Amino acid sequence: MSDSVIILGLECQTIVGVYDFERHAPRPLLVDLEMGWDNRPAGLSDQLEHALNYDAVSKEVRECIGSMQPELIETLAEAVAVRLLDVFKMPWLTLTLHKPGAVEGTQSLAVKIHRERDA
Repeated sequence: MSDSVIILGLECQTIVGVYDFERHAPRPLLVDLEMGWDNRPAGLSDQLEHALNYDAVSKEVRECIGSMQPELIETLAEAVAVRLLDVFKMPWLTLTLHKPGAVEGTQSLAVKIHRERDA
């Protein structure tokens, strides 16, 4: 299946970082998601229950990220991927997690992961 649902630039807030100055206040992170989903049923029925509810996905991502305060964004990326695959039963997802302003002279740094749900 090549269908997917895409969310770009979902803003989330949490404390993340290995340095002391990063541990004092939440910072914005941006999440890009491409999630495998068969869009035919929703396209034919025009019914939300046949679609991947991107509002519910967005809330789940924000809740997951907001509940953690890890040192590494890799930890957040893995946690979000596991949670989304489990809760929404999508077959796969590609997630890019951006940490804007993390390195001086850059717009952002990011990690990108691709995960598939166990059959």
